[in-house]
Amino acid sequence: MTKTKKADIFTTPEFFVESEPDGLLASVLEDSEALYVKKLSLNDWDWARLPGKHQGGIYVPVEERDSGFFPPLAIKDRKKPAAEIREAYFEIEWPTVGESKLAHLVNFRSKGEETHLTGLPKPPFREVSPASLLVIGLRGGAYRAVTVDSESTDYDLLHDMLSLPPDFRSGVFTLSVVKAEREEKVLLFIEDAVKAFFEGRIAELAAAHAAMPSTTELALAARKRFMEVHGIGKLDPFAMDKPGDALREISRGVEYEIFKELQSRGRALDLVRIILGDDPKAVSPEKALRAIILEYPRIDAILLSAAQQRKSRAGYSFEHHIEAMLEAGKVPFEKQVVIEAKKRPDFILPSLALYAAPDRIDSCEALVLSAKTTLRERWKQVGTEMKNCELYLATVDENIAANAIEDMAAQGIKLVVPESLKTSDTTEYKKHSSVLSFKTFFEADIAVERWPLWMAKGLVAAKA
Repeated sequence: MTKTKKADIFTTPEFFVESEPDGLLASVLEDSEALYVKKLSLNDWDWARLPGKHQGGIYVPVEERDSGFFPPLAIKDRKKPAAEIREAYFEIEWPTVGESKLAHLVNFRSKGEETHLTGLPKPPFREVSPASLLVIGLRGGAYRAVTVDSESTDYDLLHDMLSLPPDFRSGVFTLSVVKAEREEKVLLFIEDAVKAFFEGRIAELAAAHAAMPSTTELALAARKRFMEVHGIGKLDPFAMDKPGDALREISRGVEYEIFKELQSRGRALDLVRIILGDDPKAVSPEKALRAIILEYPRIDAILLSAAQQRKSRAGYSFEHHIEAMLEAGKVPFEKQVVIEAKKRPDFILPSLALYAAPDRIDSCEALVLSAKTTLRERWKQVGTEMKNCELYLATVDENIAANAIEDMAAQGIKLVVPESLKTSDTTEYKKHSSVLSFKTFFEADIAVERWPLWMAKGLVAAKA
């Protein structure tokens, strides 16, 4: 394998990030030819903090076990006849604890292909959030590993660097291949940019890529692409097996890829003009070096603006796609209407009039649906939007801790999540009745519980 430098990975024109990974992750990336990355299930890490847990390591899928990344398994020599065990021992360096540990990759044949990697230190796993990542780097037979918390900036950077899909679980990555694939995706753009620069048209090309589509236009393009791929004509939640997974794929996958490509091209051309200028005849190494140093505040501002634009897009994107799904399902709603104290819930179902009606007796008739791609502490902001009604908080966030879910339930907040997250072993959701899937939200809480009430008021027709 060819050594892949950290700078090669993170400065490729496909995308820009607001910072590089922190020292520990960066050192693993810089010193590795290949990576094994796994989104940790609860069983993969709760052994480090809960007494009485016996796993003491992570589950390794057979495809990755036999990929060549890990040492090959050998049959264990057993003195007495017993079920076959295949195993391998190897050292892993853990920079976060400052030591190496002898890891044990073991497959008990009595359990089929089930394989675990044990002999791991507890501290890197003890305090991680749900859906965090384990990253093991390999170079020349030497292994180094870190955990990447799902609430950290590094988590998003690693997702970008490896182009991990929303439903990513685990995989082996050769960094030279990652770099080559990224370069292949932007090769034509690089050629266009180089040609435009040396023909004196770089300002013209930059102007053509300067304007980003609105969030509404981006969302529409993403839905169109998703529906074409899946062969459907609309996002009717009542006609879909997994409407929440569709929302997640469109918002966090399809639209994000469209956005990254458009944004990175515009920002890349901005940087080219700052560092090299517009006149190809005036380019020199000295001029470029001076521009990097003297214009660093402008460069920093461009990268910071790009990061902020990404974060704001994610929130708008999720709202746009939920709105499209409500419309496709003919669910009555009003969006971003002002209620008391200037509060603006994302969605009120079925209407502001019914929500605010002083004679409304049944608290079930109206509801508030708030949408947040990531929660952290922001879920506390939505509790004040209740008014004798139920409050549903839709999210695609994977890393919500059990105590936060319980706190939300205590305040009457019901979480609505994609179907795969509700049943996933990487999240805390399936343990809690206050968390429901989008499918349950639409088919039970809307169609069964509320639709007849809205029909009685003449707000909707009979459900087909």
